[in-house]
Amino acid sequence: MNVKNKNTIRLLKRLFANYVRKHHSKLIISIFCMIVVAGATALNAWMMQPVLDEIFINKNKTLIVFIPIAVITIAIFKGIASYIQSIFMSFIGYRLVADIQNQMFRAAIRCDLSFHNEINSGTMVSRFIADVGALSRGVHNVIINIIKDSFTFVFLIGVMFYHDIKLAFLALFVFPVAIYPIRRIGKRLRKISKSTQVGFGMLTSKLSESFSAIKTIKAFGSENFESKRIDKEIINIFNLTYKSTKVNSIARPLMEIISGCAIGAIIFIGGSQVIQGQTTPGTFFSFLTALLMAYQPVKSLASLNATLQIAMASAERVFEILDKKPLMKETKHPKDNMIDLKEKNNINISKISFKYPNSTKLILKNINLEIYNGERVALVGYSGAGKTTLLNLLPRFFDPYKGKIEIGGIDVKNLSFNFIRNYFSLVSQDIVLFDETIKYNICYGSSKYSKADLQNACKKSHCTEFIKKFPKGFNEIIGENGSKLSGGQKQRVAIARAFIRNSPFLLLDEATSSLDSRSEKKIHDSLDKLISNKTALIIAHRLSTVIDADRIVIINNGEVVDIGKHSTLIKTSKIYKHLHELQFKTKNEKNLKT
Repeated sequence: MNVKNKNTIRLLKRLFANYVRKHHSKLIISIFCMIVVAGATALNAWMMQPVLDEIFINKNKTLIVFIPIAVITIAIFKGIASYIQSIFMSFIGYRLVADIQNQMFRAAIRCDLSFHNEINSGTMVSRFIADVGALSRGVHNVIINIIKDSFTFVFLIGVMFYHDIKLAFLALFVFPVAIYPIRRIGKRLRKISKSTQVGFGMLTSKLSESFSAIKTIKAFGSENFESKRIDKEIINIFNLTYKSTKVNSIARPLMEIISGCAIGAIIFIGGSQVIQGQTTPGTFFSFLTALLMAYQPVKSLASLNATLQIAMASAERVFEILDKKPLMKETKHPKDNMIDLKEKNNINISKISFKYPNSTKLILKNINLEIYNGERVALVGYSGAGKTTLLNLLPRFFDPYKGKIEIGGIDVKNLSFNFIRNYFSLVSQDIVLFDETIKYNICYGSSKYSKADLQNACKKSHCTEFIKKFPKGFNEIIGENGSKLSGGQKQRVAIARAFIRNSPFLLLDEATSSLDSRSEKKIHDSLDKLISNKTALIIAHRLSTVIDADRIVIINNGEVVDIGKHSTLIKTSKIYKHLHELQFKTKNEKNLKT
C-alpha cells in the first residue's frame, strides 16, 4: 500500500471517528434503508422472469394481478426507504460541515498572531467554505455509494448467478479491468483539486482586498488594473476546474465502452442459449436486466475514487487548520489570584529580545524597563524602531525570544490569557470595528457594564455628540469596519471602548492619530482623567502628546538608548532632539502657509 493510499485511509478514519460515528443511530437506520433500496432494485430485475415467462408466454391470469401489486408494494417500500436514508444522510453531512467549521474557527482563533500574519484572510475563508464543502460532499457521496451501491451490486449479482452461473462469471470478469485507469484518474484529480482550492483562496483574498479598497482604487484610476488582476485569478481557476472536468470525464465513457463490450457478448451468448432452448426468454431477460442495472452502481463506484481524492485534498487543507497549535501555551496552574489589583503592581521588562518566527533578525535587543504603578511612560523613536512590538509583548500577543515580563513580580507566562488581556486596554492606531451597532462596538469585550457606564464612556470620549445625530443612536449599524464613521469618530469609539473596559493598564498606540486638532484636545483631556488612576504605556509620533509623561523612553534599532523627562532629553538625546526639531519645523511651515 503506497503512501497516498495510507494517507487517504488515515484521513477517512479520522473523519469517521470524529464526525460521523457520533451519529451512529442515524447511520445504522440509513444503512438499513440502503439495504432495502438495494434489495428492491434486485427484486425488480428478478421479476422480469415471471413477467415474460408466466404472463406473456404462459398467459397466467393469476400472476397478472399479483405481480403488479408486488411491483407497487416494492416501489412504496423503496420510496420510503430512499426518503429516510436521504434525510438522515443529509443531516450527517450538514452536521459534519457545521462541526468542522466550528472546530476550525476555534482552532484558528486560538492561534498566535504570527500564524494569522502568515496566512491571508482569503485563504482562510476558502478553507472554511470551499474546502469544507468539498470534503462534506465527498464523504457524503462515499458513504452512500459504498453502502447502497455495493449492496445493490451484490444483490443484482446474486440474481445473475441464480439464473446463469457461466454468464455471471463472464460479466464479472469485465469489472476489474476498469480499476487501474480509474485509480490513475483519481490521483491526478487529487493534485488538480488541491491547486484549485489554493486558487479559490487567492481569488477570495484579492476580491476582499479590492472591495475593501474601492475608494483607493477609484482615486488612483486603477479599475482596469484591478480587473486584470482579478481576471488572472479567475482564468487560473477556470483552467484548473476545466482540467479537472476533462480528467474526471474519462471515467464514464471508459466504463460505457467496457460495459458495452460485455453486454454485447452476453446478448450473443444468452441469445444463442434461448434459440437452442437451453434457457427461457424470461430467465435471459431477467439476467440481462440485472446486468444492466448492475453497471449503474459499478459506474458510481468507479467514479468514487475520483470523488474521494477531491475530498481528501480538501481534508488535508482543513486538518492543517485543525491541527495548528498555538506556540504560546496557556499555563495549567495560573497565579491570577496572587495579584491584587488594588496593590501596586509594577511591570518589569527584563532582558527582552524578540524576533518573529522563521526569522533570524532581532526586532528587540536586551530591553530592560520597569513601569511603576500609576506611571505614564512614553515610547519614542523612529518608525520601525520596535515600539509597537514591545507594546504587543505586554498582553502576550507574542512571547519574547529571550527574557521575561513580570506583573507584580509574577511572570506573565504564569498568568492566564484571560487575566492578562483583561489587565490591559489597547487603543491602537489601526482601529477595527465590526459591522454591528455603535453600542456593540463600544461594549465589545466587556460583559459587565451599566447604562450609566456606557453613557459616561461616550461622554468622556466625545462620542455622544455624533451618536445622537444618527437616527437609531446607539443602535445604528456602522457598516463594514465602521464605513459610516469618519476616521476621528472611529478613534473615539475605540477610546470609548477602553473607558468602559476600565482595565488597570492602558496601552495607547497612536491613540489620537486620526483626530483633528479640536477633537484631539478634547480626547487628551479625557485620557488625562482616565490615566490619572491607571498605569499607561504610550506610543506617539506627535511629541506634543508625550511632553508631560513621567518618563520618555527612546528606542532605536530595537534598543533602549535613552530614558528621561522631556526637559532632560531635549538637551541630552540626539534622537529626541532631532525628532522634536523635525515635528516643530513641519508645524511652523504649515502655520506659515496658512
